Amino acid sequence: MVYLPYVFKGSKMRENLLVFFLKGVISILLDSYVVGTKKIAYPVRPFSKIFSTNIIYDLLFFPILSVIWVRISYHDKWKTLLLKSMIFSVPMSLCQWWLEKNSRLFEWKKWSAFHTFGSINFTLFLVRGIIGFLKRVEAMKQ
Repeated sequence: MVYLPYVFKGSKMRENLLVFFLKGVISILLDSYVVGTKKIAYPVRPFSKIFSTNIIYDLLFFPILSVIWVRISYHDKWKTLLLKSMIFSVPMSLCQWWLEKNSRLFEWKKWSAFHTFGSINFTLFLVRGIIGFLKRVEAMKQ
């Protein structure tokens, strides 16, 4: 949250906004599917009568982290990209595992830290791939 004012600052504001909104859409779709199939439940969440997912995580926290990840991995090759994805996904998976055991924020029913690790990496690379594709399309236009 501290990094939020700096996320959209700079010459790549349009790209950062695209990453932010794209990641929000992907997160809410993936989380809605997981909640709908009863793999995860969110007993404590904002706007619980409207949303079945935790919209703060899906539409704010996770997209901000994705913008940061895309910014720090913008020119990296595959090896460095994989390492940087681990720097984000391993702590997040461990944190969610600890929170699931020690809080009532969410309940894993048919889910584990490995699922979290996989879904984080999948969405990070999906967004990074889409941004890379769009950069190539834009370069071809010019």
